[in-house]
Amino acid sequence: MKRHIPNLVTGLNLLSGCIAILFAVQGQYVGTAIFVFLGIFFDFFDGLLARKLNVQSDLGLQLDSLADVVTSGIVPGLVMYSLINDAIGGSSAFVVDNGWNTKVDWIGVEISPLALIGFLITIASAYRLAKFNIDLDQQSYFKGLPVPANTLLILSLPLIQYYQYSVTIANLFGRLWFLIAVTLLSCYLLNANIKLFALKFKTWDFKPNAVRYLFLLASIVLLICFKFIAIPVIILSYILVSLFTQKSIS
Repeated sequence: MKRHIPNLVTGLNLLSGCIAILFAVQGQYVGTAIFVFLGIFFDFFDGLLARKLNVQSDLGLQLDSLADVVTSGIVPGLVMYSLINDAIGGSSAFVVDNGWNTKVDWIGVEISPLALIGFLITIASAYRLAKFNIDLDQQSYFKGLPVPANTLLILSLPLIQYYQYSVTIANLFGRLWFLIAVTLLSCYLLNANIKLFALKFKTWDFKPNAVRYLFLLASIVLLICFKFIAIPVIILSYILVSLFTQKSIS
């Protein structure tokens, strides 16, 4: 019976992702973020439970990736689609009139072809997860930005827009070129051949986990002080710290 417990937690990750999609299609980004956070929480603990219960399996690995494709692949792609759609003439208060407002009625559904660029994130995330499953080197570190971290980066954009409003942020985040640039950067970081330390604790001792503990502490302080704006800063810091400590990553 215990071998099914991690898979049940993975199922909760998948369910959280499905609910996040429902919020995302209605532009309710707070609800989207809440259920994505829940999904990432379950994603962390399913693997931890599998290791603690000694019930790791190939089935669990594949199921985990399938759940992540939804929570950390489809959701951020859909959010970016919505943000780009707003930037080219949607209903958002942050719309910038730039002339890119062509839309297509396809079988009764109005689609912005240019906004489909946002789903490159979904494709890049699925590719990243598939590579992870067959790469035996990524047991104690990651190659490329993990999909949950990338999802938090994308979700931070509308949360910053709506809850830490400023004219500068509104003008920047409403720009089509900015959103496309973030999309392309996101796709690159997901699959870049860069070693990033994993937040997986094999032991709770401080010395072998000094970088992890200090990074988590700094992240908490940044979130308390700067709220959602801290998320892109934390992601950037994660990459920079990994690059500076690359020799010790293994």
